[in-house]
Amino acid sequence: MASIWSLAYDVYERRILRSLPADKIPHHIGVMCDGNRRWARGVGEQVEEGYLAGADKIEEFLGWCDQLQVELVTLWLLSTDNLARPTEQVEPLMRVIGDLVDELAETGRWRVYPVGALDLLPAASAARLKAAADATADVDGMTVNIAVAYGGRRELADAVRSLLHEHAARGTTIEELADVIDVEHIAEHLYTRGQPDPDLVIRTSGEQRLGGFLLWQSAHSEFYFCEALWP
Repeated sequence: MASIWSLAYDVYERRILRSLPADKIPHHIGVMCDGNRRWARGVGEQVEEGYLAGADKIEEFLGWCDQLQVELVTLWLLSTDNLARPTEQVEPLMRVIGDLVDELAETGRWRVYPVGALDLLPAASAARLKAAADATADVDGMTVNIAVAYGGRRELADAVRSLLHEHAARGTTIEELADVIDVEHIAEHLYTRGQPDPDLVIRTSGEQRLGGFLLWQSAHSEFYFCEALWP
């Protein structure tokens, strides 16, 4: 019975894919993967099991995006606020994220690109993210932004700081910079510089707020708030 259901679902899925007009498929999807801990508690599992199930769902989700020929996916996995949680909560999540990026890199299907304040992470965790990025830098496939130690306010502060340092090195005065600065100058210093803004932002778990996710980039995005808990 299970195999029949799986076959029927595959047929249904292919039919849906064929019916989607190419001009309606988003180029960039941002996902706030929220609800792992609540899901784990709801099914009587430890929190780390929720993180592991969430990682499995991410790989499945990326496969769906691949089928649709989505060019870019941003996954928010750990916020700067999350880093203030007790160590016993953060360490298991960092292990799962590290294993996830290793697995994504090993597939050779996607370009892994970390976005966030990696300097806030333990050195070993930051090194794993950078290694996955280096290993997949030349992959000709969908780009997967891994947003870790990410916060929208922190990103904007880092962008402005980077902009000021750049112009200070050129000898530009504050007055001169104030006369010419525009939105493009700031955009060029975001973590996601050079990438298209998200067409669609999804948040699971029923929460209807951005929480600081892609604050600058999502100004013109469509939003979908899903009641289901990730995964």
